[in-house]
Amino acid sequence: MSNIIGLIFITVGLAFDVFGCIGLVRLPDVYNRLQAATKCVTLGTCSILFGTFLIVGFTAAGMKALLCIIFLILTSPVAAHAIARGAHRAGVKLWDGSVVDKYAEDKEGEA
Repeated sequence: MSNIIGLIFITVGLAFDVFGCIGLVRLPDVYNRLQAATKCVTLGTCSILFGTFLIVGFTAAGMKALLCIIFLILTSPVAAHAIARGAHRAGVKLWDGSVVDKYAEDKEGEA
């Protein structure tokens, strides 16, 4: 039973990764592409790793999968925020259809 659930998690993770890759190609600017890549890694890759854990169980490979999940959940959003902030401070423009620019409104962190 855990093998079937693990395969379902892996399939859902692969779907998130495929949609994230499509988002990297189709979305208009750096910030939207970064959002697609971050969701792809956080939801897709963590789901694949969790499915792997369910299949292999509490073995060395399963523990490594759980550690990788924790690492990805902690680092992926932080890295995406740092890249987006660095791109904005470097002057990378938003897409013309963007509605809100919160970084431009926030002058507190400017040096």
